Amino acid sequence: MTEPAPRFRIVPRRRGSERTWKIAIAAAWLLSLAVVGLVSTRLAAPGLQYAREASRQAQREAEQRQRQLEELNQRVVTLERSDQISRAANTELQASLAERDEEIAALRADVAFYERLVGSTSQRKGLSVHSIEFAPEEGGTWRYRAVLTQNLNRGAISQGQMRFTIEGVRDGKLASIGWEELLQRGDAAGQAYSFRYFQELDGSVMLPRDFTPQRVRVLLRGNGGNAEQTFDWKTTASGGGR
Repeated sequence: MTEPAPRFRIVPRRRGSERTWKIAIAAAWLLSLAVVGLVSTRLAAPGLQYAREASRQAQREAEQRQRQLEELNQRVVTLERSDQISRAANTELQASLAERDEEIAALRADVAFYERLVGSTSQRKGLSVHSIEFAPEEGGTWRYRAVLTQNLNRGAISQGQMRFTIEGVRDGKLASIGWEELLQRGDAAGQAYSFRYFQELDGSVMLPRDFTPQRVRVLLRGNGGNAEQTFDWKTTASGGGR
């Protein structure tokens, strides 16, 4: 009896065909990636170019804003410096104007005094002490300022010396501090004067620490005659000894 032919046949697998198939699949996959990348690049290229241009434009604007900011900062610094200079100049000008006002006031007072002294309606008066003032200084000394006048003999020059004595209380007793002791020189001469209508004399004297002044007695000795006047210390020390 003849055996039936088998329905299946075993065919040996060929290794070369399997490898070729795998290579083809890999190549196709790589090709698909390349195609996808190319397509994506083409699609994204316009947007990327726009983004790059926008970035460059933003960078240029930022640099321009930075330059403007630096210029504004420099202007602020310049204006602040100019304002400081203006304020300092204005302060100095105000101080200078105040000094000029004081000088003008002093000159006006001198002119008024001169007019009273030599004017046609002024009272004729011989050699005299118009005023004497004292002001404390550092170190314990006193600065004095005396104004001498005369208008009785117009045109004549009055020459001589001035001395003064300060009277008061020392150690509970009346005392007088003479010219030599005030100057702390035993051979001190009187202060010389020479003027036609008036003259200002000044200097510094020293008072003992335990001495309380009460009066100032001024003595004038010269070719225009002699004069002696007494002033209250409180008035002279406050700048109004007239």
